[in-house]
Amino acid sequence: MKIIRYPLLSEYSQILTRPTASLESLEEQVGPILKSVREQGDSAIIEFSQKFDGHKLNSLKVTENELNEAALQVPEDLKKAVQVAIDNVYAFHFSQKEEIKYIETIPGVTCWRKSVPIQKVGLYIPGGTAPLFSTVIMLGVPAILAGCEEIVLCSPADRDGKINPVILYVANLLGIKSVFKVGGAQAIAGMAFGTETITKVFKIFGPGNQYVTTAKQMVTKYGVAIDMPAGPSEVMVVADNTSNPVFVAADLLSQTEHGVDSQVVLLSTNELIINQIKLEVDKQSVLLSRSAIALKALENSKIILVKTNEEIIDLINEYAPEHLILSVSNPDIFADKIINAGSVFLGHFTPEAAGDYASGTNHTLPTNGYAKAYSGVSLDSFIKKITFQKITEEGIRNIGPSVEIMAQNEYLDAHKNAISVRLNYLK
Repeated sequence: MKIIRYPLLSEYSQILTRPTASLESLEEQVGPILKSVREQGDSAIIEFSQKFDGHKLNSLKVTENELNEAALQVPEDLKKAVQVAIDNVYAFHFSQKEEIKYIETIPGVTCWRKSVPIQKVGLYIPGGTAPLFSTVIMLGVPAILAGCEEIVLCSPADRDGKINPVILYVANLLGIKSVFKVGGAQAIAGMAFGTETITKVFKIFGPGNQYVTTAKQMVTKYGVAIDMPAGPSEVMVVADNTSNPVFVAADLLSQTEHGVDSQVVLLSTNELIINQIKLEVDKQSVLLSRSAIALKALENSKIILVKTNEEIIDLINEYAPEHLILSVSNPDIFADKIINAGSVFLGHFTPEAAGDYASGTNHTLPTNGYAKAYSGVSLDSFIKKITFQKITEEGIRNIGPSVEIMAQNEYLDAHKNAISVRLNYLK
């Protein structure tokens, strides 16, 4: 990890650059995949799956038998852990339900808002070398709580044409039956456009690599909504003289193992703790099962030494990290001033890994600086808000003259007349 000492404010943007490919280059590669799937459906998906994942499938959909058999391959201790995570995620997201509030804005005029589920949603679950069955929980639980009528799940199969059994087990446990052996940009295209077997959805959720993220952004041009741009994972950690170097190093490395394009950033005003953490990162990284990936990601990662806590806060809000760990003695002095972050973890005993799996918050979060404008996935992500209003005779008398004047001054006579005819009727 490269150490940057006492950067100037003018240098923040440059030193916080992420290791991402150019959007133009990615769109050039993803565009033809979207076009082929849109025009050729299942056959194009099968062709791309063979090209990118090394298998040729006769059928894209996971059968009922495959879903049921998956449970036999999952150890009991893992099943219990999964249930703990489901219960906690359910509890946190259930708390986000809102009651309808009827507001009388003026006598006779009542307005309210109702939450309704998005009918058809697509969930993308990364597979490959790290099958993220936890993401099935993070996306499936709020989708079910919201009441979405149809839930489509896509996840890449291995070279034997099989999806990781834990992903299938969790999907089946949650009652998700429309599961497809499709990954990458072709999966996003399948859900966006629909094929002979994959239902077209209205909104697509889930993290993925840069190709998946680009595909998600590109299909919005065709009227499909997405949760957020969510690409390579990242974490920013703030440490001070009370930090445990072993803890912080483990937190940093937990994100590097996601992929070679992941990035971790360490901030501190204390050079001694920085050096201790750096030594611990070197020690722990070689012991990881995904050491090669972690070491590559560390090449993109940075340690930034600054003089004041105010500079730390400025760097956090400029970077807008997906995950922010405040591993300091008094995290509240930082937390109160954070305006750009996906999810924040306070204190020495709050690792980001807890949020990834079982604490209750959602781990599908904005990356690449999008936390400046996007929130992480929540119950609200799976619902729409529809406003209603009801106006009585008293109400139209009270509000009508104001609307008439405003419409007239915008030169919209028909708008004014829609009020006038009613007021005249009531005279």
